[in-house]
Amino acid sequence: MPEIGPDPDARDRSHDTVLARYLRPGTLNLGAPPPLSLYVHLPWCLHKCPYCDFNSHELAPGTHATSPLRSADSGFGRSGARERTGTLPEERYVQALLRDLEAALPLVWGRRVHSIFIGGGTPSLFSPEAVDRLLCGIRARMPLEPGCETTLEANPGTFERDRFRGFRCAGVNRISIGVQSFDDAKLRALGRVHDGAQARAAIEEARDTFETFNLDLMYALPGQTLDELDADLRCALSYRPPHLSIYHLTIEPNTLFAKRPPELPDHDAAADMLDRITALTTGNGLERYEVSAFAQPGHRCAHNLNYWRFGDYLGIGAGAHSKLSFPHRIQRQVRLRDPARYMAQALAGNAVALDNEVARTELPFEFMLNALRLKQGFDLVSFQERTGLASATVETGLAEAERRGLVIRDLRGARLSQRGFDFLNDLQAIFLPE
Repeated sequence: MPEIGPDPDARDRSHDTVLARYLRPGTLNLGAPPPLSLYVHLPWCLHKCPYCDFNSHELAPGTHATSPLRSADSGFGRSGARERTGTLPEERYVQALLRDLEAALPLVWGRRVHSIFIGGGTPSLFSPEAVDRLLCGIRARMPLEPGCETTLEANPGTFERDRFRGFRCAGVNRISIGVQSFDDAKLRALGRVHDGAQARAAIEEARDTFETFNLDLMYALPGQTLDELDADLRCALSYRPPHLSIYHLTIEPNTLFAKRPPELPDHDAAADMLDRITALTTGNGLERYEVSAFAQPGHRCAHNLNYWRFGDYLGIGAGAHSKLSFPHRIQRQVRLRDPARYMAQALAGNAVALDNEVARTELPFEFMLNALRLKQGFDLVSFQERTGLASATVETGLAEAERRGLVIRDLRGARLSQRGFDFLNDLQAIFLPE
């Protein structure tokens, strides 16, 4: 008797069942879906930084990228990174990503992708050839908007001459370099695998290769003085970056810094640093359009803007998050976090670990958590379109925020005041569900 194999139509029927569940009647009334972005998570890094709470996994000793980095170009080892041999599972992971994407396609049929962001981990550990296979696979499966912004995060510790050109040829048109600092002592305190010289070399290569690139910096670092921040910032600005992201170092739970906290600048010192950042960026032609983001005209990050405007995003890769809108509900998904388990399950068409509907009572806070980061704020029509709720839902919260001087309101909506920028957490907390 012949062996009975798996039903070839079972997977399609399963997807139809899930989609029917998303499309059933509910309490929200959403109109046309918002813009859709694609996030791709590549989870490996050379070294887990002590402040990092992302789903990143340090490479085991004896492992490096499929395309080995030459020490003459990359400077590997100069900042204490361990020697590594062997290969990343590039081919298998790219296959898993594309299979994950295929399984999710019924949820986003007919929707164009406005931006792609390849984050991590350290995506620049992957070879340009692997990134090319990934992006070709995405283009073959999803329609992209013309000129779709495609960003890849890069660590100067994985920098190799001409590597950025390889990413550019693969279809990446925006690169984000995790500099954090140019001060070697501060980089060691942050556990970074690069030094200041590597950071400068990577920026020069990015400037020669991309019309748009971003520099990531951090401030309020362990033992940092205002003069040291000033030196970091002036060095970054000397390259005339089209976009600059500057984040206050915070101690996150479940990190090495949470177990052994370093001594950080106090609140007043950090506030002085932020004032210096605002003054120097403005003087160099960068506009602060979001709490931590500064850009030259025409170089704002489209992908992050979609998050902050409460747009939709499909996340693929180990631990990736998704937010997807349907006519009567908004769903959040999380992929499996462990890379090995993710690859096995994604190749089988089942990489989703959590899939929950956002409760109606949580939507005002979810929206405000993002929209209130933007300098221009939001309009009430957008709130209604993106949440399916009446603007009266947030009237009490906005009135309280205005009373406390945190927002400036008009008939259309609300935007942050300077006090709101300084006390953003307090402002967002107003909209927490009771």
